[in-house]
Amino acid sequence: MNLVIDIGNTLIKYAVFENGKMLFDQSSESRLFLSKVKELFELYPKIDYAIISSVGPLENRERDIVSLFCKVHVLSGDSKIPFKNSYATPNTLGMDRIALATSAFYQNPRGNTMVIDAGTCITYDMINNTGEYVGGAISPGVRMRYRAMHDQTAKLPILSPEEILDFIGNSTQTSIHSGVMNGILQEMDGIIDQYKTRFQHLTVILTGGDSHFFAKRLKNTIFANSKFLLEGLNYLLEYNKR
Repeated sequence: MNLVIDIGNTLIKYAVFENGKMLFDQSSESRLFLSKVKELFELYPKIDYAIISSVGPLENRERDIVSLFCKVHVLSGDSKIPFKNSYATPNTLGMDRIALATSAFYQNPRGNTMVIDAGTCITYDMINNTGEYVGGAISPGVRMRYRAMHDQTAKLPILSPEEILDFIGNSTQTSIHSGVMNGILQEMDGIIDQYKTRFQHLTVILTGGDSHFFAKRLKNTIFANSKFLLEGLNYLLEYNKR
């Protein structure tokens, strides 16, 4: 039984897998890490391996806490990966993007796959039909765009994300919502169209905390999977056990 821990920019996500099947997933604030880990090992005492992934530097505290209960693999640039990494600067590739590429490699073998992760940043990751990670793109996420307009102007308010009813805003607030949400939709559809000109029979996976805003509004056909990154981390843990 495996424990997967994904330490993101805002939340920590946890998942428990057995024989490739996800039995549990939840998220918490970082301050609740110790209590959440204890709770998980009480619920699933058969967990014998864990993987920890972090978008930033990992403190020894998190690793040490989990290692009290089971064997721990900390995902890093030294971890084994199942695909060919053709990124020009492989040491700078985020652990979250490695996990997404791994999930794409296993779930769509011999296919061209783009993964769009709508999180703090929006990332686009491409793995081709020969199992080669070729790169992608990074752009500001939903809340980052709202925050930037507020912080870099004198009068624009800070707003929370909302689904838009019309792409034409008829007030300052609805114009901001349209600029952010419709702007991201056009960005995603435009990038998908660009990649389709180079990669035939492209499969597109949409994941991440803000994916629900866009899944039904994109013109292109996509597959929504909110657990795609966690599944990728479980694949990586199994791969690194060998």
